[in-house]
Amino acid sequence: MSGTSVDGIDAAVIEVHQDADALGVRLLGYVESAFDEGLRQRVHALFRPEQSSVDAVCEVNVQLGEAFAEAAALALRQTDVQADLVASHGQTVWHEVSPGHTRSTLQLGEPSVIAERLGVTTVADFRPRDIAAGGQGAPLASWGDALLFGDETIGRAVQNIGGIGNVTWVPPGGQWEAMLAFDTGPGNALIDHAVGRLTGGMQRFDVDGALAAAGRVDDVLLSELLSLPYFLEQPPKSTGRELFGAQLADPFIDRALSNGLHASDIVATLTAFTAHSIADQYRRFLPGRPDEVVVGGGGSRNPVLMRLLSQLLDPAQMRIHEDFGLPSLGREAVYFALMGYEALHGRPNTIPSCTGAKHPVVMGKLVPGANYRQLMRLVGTSSDVRPRRLIVRGPDPSA
Repeated sequence: MSGTSVDGIDAAVIEVHQDADALGVRLLGYVESAFDEGLRQRVHALFRPEQSSVDAVCEVNVQLGEAFAEAAALALRQTDVQADLVASHGQTVWHEVSPGHTRSTLQLGEPSVIAERLGVTTVADFRPRDIAAGGQGAPLASWGDALLFGDETIGRAVQNIGGIGNVTWVPPGGQWEAMLAFDTGPGNALIDHAVGRLTGGMQRFDVDGALAAAGRVDDVLLSELLSLPYFLEQPPKSTGRELFGAQLADPFIDRALSNGLHASDIVATLTAFTAHSIADQYRRFLPGRPDEVVVGGGGSRNPVLMRLLSQLLDPAQMRIHEDFGLPSLGREAVYFALMGYEALHGRPNTIPSCTGAKHPVVMGKLVPGANYRQLMRLVGTSSDVRPRRLIVRGPDPSA
C-alpha cells in the first residue's frame, strides 16, 4: 500500500483463517519501505497534469511495480514466509469523481511485474470496479473497518489521516446497511507540501508537529479554507490531490507569506485546517455522535493534530489502531491483503452504503503467478460464506 502522501510503501504479511462468518487474521510482519527519491518526485509530478505526460505514466507504472515487488519481498524475507497471494492497492495518481467529468480513478504499480518478480499470484487495481457499479471507488478501507469495529453499544468514527482524510461511521450494533463512509478532506497532503516548500526540501513532513506547535493559526485564512464547496457536498463523496494538492497549497502559501505569516504559522494553519475540516464533516454528516474516534495513518503520529482533534471532538474518546491489534500506518495494507483474499474467493469486498455503489462487487484484477493452479485448487474447497467480522489474533508463539 502506498497512500497519497507518497511517504513510503507499507507491506503487511498476514495469515488468514475463516471460521463461519468471521475472518481470523494474524499479523506476521509489517515493514515500511522508503521510496527512492527520484521515483517519489516522478510520482509527485504525475499529480500535476501540466507537468506529466503519457510516457511518464507508462514508465512510472512499471517502476512502481518494481518498487512494490521489492517491498513485498523484503517483508517476506523478514518474516520467513512463502506467500500464497499478494494484494497491491497501487499508487493513486488521479481520482476524478466531480460532476461534469467521467467518473474514473487511476492507480499505478504494474501487478504483472509483482507476479513475475515474486512468482506469486497477485490481485490489484481494486477501485475501478466499485466506480463501474456507480460508486466513488473510495473510501475502500470502510469494508475492513466494518469487519473490525462493530460493537453492540459503542458508535465509532474510524478516521484515517493519510494524504487525504476519510472516515467510516460504524454505528452501535454495527449494522452494515447503516454504515457511512466518505473523504473528510485534507489529511497530511497540504501540510507536507508546505513543509517541503518552506524548508527548501530539508523536511518532507512536520516531525512531531514541531512547526505547527511553534506557529499561530490565522483564523481568517482558516475560515476561507473551510468555506471550500467540497465541505458542503453530501456523502458518499471522495476527493484527492486534484483538489487538496499543490494547486491549492501554493497559492495559499504565497498569500500567507505576503500577509507576513512565518513558516510555522502557515503549517499551524494548515494543521488546524485538517482538524477543523474533520470535526466539521462529523457535525454535518455523521448520523450520531461518536463514542470513540479511532485514528490511523500518518496523522496519528502528529501530536499537535491529535490534540486539536481531541479538543474539537470532545467528549469522544480518542484511540489508535494499535489498541485493536493493528499498526496505525499498516492498517490499510492489512485491509487490502484481506480484500485480495476475498477477491480470490469471489466474494464481495465492498459496502455500497459507504461508497455509493448500486450493489456489492468483487473488486480486484487477478494476475496468475507460478502458484496459480495450486492456489485455485485450495480456493475450490473454501467456504462461500461472506465474512461479517474480523478477529485480530496475537503473534504466532511458534514464530
